[in-house]
Amino acid sequence: MPKTLISGKNIYYEVYGEGEPLVLLNGIMMSTLSWKAFINAFSKNNKLILIDFIDQGQSDKSEKLYTHDLHVETIKGLLDYLHIKKVHLAGVSYGAAVAMKFALSHQNRLLTLSLANATSYTTYMLKDIGQSWINASKTYDGATFFKATIPTIYSVKFYEKNIEWLRNREKLFSQVFTKEWYDGFIRLVKSAESLNITDELYKIKVPTMIIGSEYDLVTPIDYQQEIYNGIENSRFTIIKDAGHASMYEKPHEFISIITGFISTYNEKLKIL
Repeated sequence: MPKTLISGKNIYYEVYGEGEPLVLLNGIMMSTLSWKAFINAFSKNNKLILIDFIDQGQSDKSEKLYTHDLHVETIKGLLDYLHIKKVHLAGVSYGAAVAMKFALSHQNRLLTLSLANATSYTTYMLKDIGQSWINASKTYDGATFFKATIPTIYSVKFYEKNIEWLRNREKLFSQVFTKEWYDGFIRLVKSAESLNITDELYKIKVPTMIIGSEYDLVTPIDYQQEIYNGIENSRFTIIKDAGHASMYEKPHEFISIITGFISTYNEKLKIL
């Protein structure tokens, strides 16, 4: 499995397909494995790059607390290692926050930016949600963790319709998540507590697509609206009937928005 040493940590990554590079950044509970169903669609016309942040998936764990800046430099290190100058960068939730931080630090490395279910600052409500996730993590119990996190991530419609699949996920949590995983997750949650870049969004000048969800309880549409207002000439799409995990609830819409955007971002369209 491909890994490279960046700032003293082994970072796991995967590469698929050819074309303009597209890097997908994980949400906080995700790993490269979470994108398995999306690989064919996203690598059809692009070189798809997946990466596990430190404390995620098959990358190394941290011994101390950090901020999103650590992941920003990990991404830059990976692009340098792969000799890639510019990429389309897309992030989901936690990954979207990292993507914005990357844009502020290394905008010259970007073709486009796609931000799904994102926020530009960690509100008091998000801090309390995060603390509840930390408290559940410290039990090291899959069922407790599941019930503290998952009901807020999916829409009511999806939850009711897919309860059997969700119950199987709950069992999987108990079987797969280790103490090491929970400790890493706690560090990831804490790394987001200081996020506050709303006043810097105007500095982002690359073509940007913002994706919100109608029933997102974790990062409601108003959060994406604020990002839209802050990034000049950005675009904003709302996925109907979906919660925070829009990529799983509405995968076709999620894929279509990002692939459509990165394939047409530089087209000169004259309607009038």
